[in-house]
Amino acid sequence: MSDDNLLDLRAIELREVALPLVRPFRTSFGEERDKRAILVRVEADGAEGWGECAASEEPRYSDEWLEGAWAVLERMLVPAVLAGGPIAAPEAVGERLRWIRGHRMAKAALEAAVLDAWLRTAGVGLAQHLGGVRDRVACGVSVGIAPSAEAMLEEIEGYVGSGYLRVKLKIEPGRDVEVVRAVRDALPDTPLSVDANGAYSLSDVSLFEALDPFGLVMIEQPLDFEDLLDHATLQSRVNTAICLDESIRSARDALTAIRLGACRVINIKPGRVGGILEGKRVHDLAAAAGIPVWIGGMLETGVGRAANVALAALPGVTLPGDTSASDRYFPEDITEPFLLGADGTMAVPSGPGIGVTPIPERLASCTVRVVAVLPG
Repeated sequence: MSDDNLLDLRAIELREVALPLVRPFRTSFGEERDKRAILVRVEADGAEGWGECAASEEPRYSDEWLEGAWAVLERMLVPAVLAGGPIAAPEAVGERLRWIRGHRMAKAALEAAVLDAWLRTAGVGLAQHLGGVRDRVACGVSVGIAPSAEAMLEEIEGYVGSGYLRVKLKIEPGRDVEVVRAVRDALPDTPLSVDANGAYSLSDVSLFEALDPFGLVMIEQPLDFEDLLDHATLQSRVNTAICLDESIRSARDALTAIRLGACRVINIKPGRVGGILEGKRVHDLAAAAGIPVWIGGMLETGVGRAANVALAALPGVTLPGDTSASDRYFPEDITEPFLLGADGTMAVPSGPGIGVTPIPERLASCTVRVVAVLPG
């Protein structure tokens, strides 16, 4: 679609869904047993588009949370986009919302839905639009904190047997070095990384030095999201690459972190950075600096997972991400399931837009509430 072709928005629908998880997922933030999400559906002339808001039920991972995201979408973001009239290019969404500070996850969901509708009208796939270079992407898996190292190891061995190419262990104070040691002893050749979700401080540097001998791919977000200088100090003290997640909320944050030497790897989550298009900007900036990136996940349904997989097709994504198969999380997804191949890869949807659409009966069965916002 050229910039001369306008997307005329007729309505924007917000829908909250709730899906049970296959097993509880515990991090240093707490435990989740269900996945609640806000889906945004854009209705336009001849097309519809879908986006997913990554905000959790409580403001633990970030300062955004599901009820707050719903409120700002319904009251401010959606009306602001509709008030601007027809859309010539997806970038217009960000321009129309620039006056509203923050709320990156809510903005990302709205932008994703408009982008999906715009690309469906053009008959272009999301990965193709972004500059993706592969039709299958390497998949890793994130493993929550278990009651014991033995329980975690049993779960991990199942994932490795399924073909996942990297295993990420969630850690927290008191469940870290010994857990990693047990897993590494049992699986000496499996690519492992750990994710602390900011649960430690620089005073714990000796703990991270103790992780060096295990040959980890990376240590993800060991310190608080605001502590870029402390991350730079920690990276200078350990051989293992530091990966930043919560600290990177935009391409500008990524540039600052790289200049400070605060990380050697970046995790890109489109919701966290404010959208798919900003995720592409982070990718491009990191690639120019020689910093490898991967695409993280937030337990998304098939709608959000489709966008993540498309981003993972970009050339600078050189590490398996958290783009696990649907059955890793849900007994039944709301779209056709994403499947893990025997080689540990997953197909990038090839259809226009994100390439998937919620299945009506599945969507209806897990819907909690719906509201439609009309222009004017």
